[in-house]
Amino acid sequence: MDWLTHFIWQDLLWHNGKLLGIDWSVWKVIGWLGNAVFFSRFFVQWYATEKKKQVVVPQAFWWLSLVGSVTLLCYGLFYLKDSVVIFAYAFTWIPYTRNLIIHRRNKAAQLVCAGCGKKAPPYSNFCPNCGGRLATVTS
Repeated sequence: MDWLTHFIWQDLLWHNGKLLGIDWSVWKVIGWLGNAVFFSRFFVQWYATEKKKQVVVPQAFWWLSLVGSVTLLCYGLFYLKDSVVIFAYAFTWIPYTRNLIIHRRNKAAQLVCAGCGKKAPPYSNFCPNCGGRLATVTS
């Protein structure tokens, strides 16, 4: 069993003075952090979809997308200086930001049912929870 410990520690985790074979620096940590944040959105979306048993893209998905892609853009710009990585993340923040704006506006425009107190989508005529008629707001 001692050879296995030696193999795992010396050959896999710590090899030639590098943890996981990677030359670590501040920018390398930022790059890996950006990757981790961006990848974690997969689990958030999967969990939300499984919970509701329908495809759901929660607000946290868009925040993780925005933070992860901006972090990876900074990594590409300031560390890699690689045009492929820079271009890959240069414009992704636009739809992520737009989806967060749409989410915020939709949440603010939701109607509250006087009958059951549950929230209903904007411009609804009837409550999806109890079926009661929703009061319409006139401007």
